[in-house]
Order: sequence, then C-alpha cells, then structure tokens
Amino acid sequence: MNEVDHGKRSFLGWLFKGGVTALMASVLYPIYKYVIPPASAEANISQLKLPFKLADLSQAKEAYRIFKFGRELGILVVTPNKEVKAFSALCTHLDCTVQYRDDMGVIWCACHNGHYDLEGRNIAGPPPRPLEQYDVHIDESTDDIFVSKMT
Repeated sequence: MNEVDHGKRSFLGWLFKGGVTALMASVLYPIYKYVIPPASAEANISQLKLPFKLADLSQAKEAYRIFKFGRELGILVVTPNKEVKAFSALCTHLDCTVQYRDDMGVIWCACHNGHYDLEGRNIAGPPPRPLEQYDVHIDESTDDIFVSKMT
C-alpha cells in the first residue's frame, strides 16, 4: 500500500467517525433536553403577600381560595369558626389540586376522593400523609394576608 492510499483511507476513516458522532449527537441531544427539565423561572419563596384581602374572601360565595406559592399551589380556607388556615393545595397521593368542600367540612381531592380535615390531616381515601400547613398572618390595619412556610 502506498502513502497516498494510506492518506485517503485515514481521511475517510476520520470522515466516517465524524459523521457517526454527529448522528449520535443529533439523536441524543433532543432526548437529553426532554429528560432534563429547564431551569425554573420562579424561585422558591418562604413568604408571600396574597393578591386578595380577607374581606374579599369573606364576601365570596366559597370560603376558600387557591393561590400560587412560588412554584406550588396553596389553598386558603376560612373555617366555620372563622379561622383562616393555609395549606399546600397538592394532594399527597398524586399531586392533584384539592378544594374546600363547605358542605362536607373537609378539604377534598376530586381525583381519588381523598379527604383532609381542617388541620390538614388525611382522614379518608388514599392520601398517605397530611397536607403541608402554612402560617397565616393577617395585617389588621390593611386587611392584607401573608402566608409563610412553617418553621
């Protein structure tokens, strides 16, 4: 084999390896981007001023309101005793959004009929653990509602 054939063979080998590498990258890159979630635009927060006032909730037909708490959902409930409580609004079973059922006096998950009492404890259905409870602070002078993670 002469030197020219060796050079051609080496160049063709390099070209083939480069083509296989490019093909693999074009197949694996979309899979990687699908599996690895993008960075979240919202940061985790520890305290939030709700965009509604306590008076708005008292005048509403329903005694609860769902709100966004950073990347998660929260639920604010006015109990029959006029206590204001806040919990994570994600069911501990399969992360469905819960709601307050005034007629039953429970926080209810419609996905699989999970029930939580007004302390957030799971009392019926498949939820394996209680809802995460948040601290609620109400500014008496402005009627603003502040919700924070329990410490």
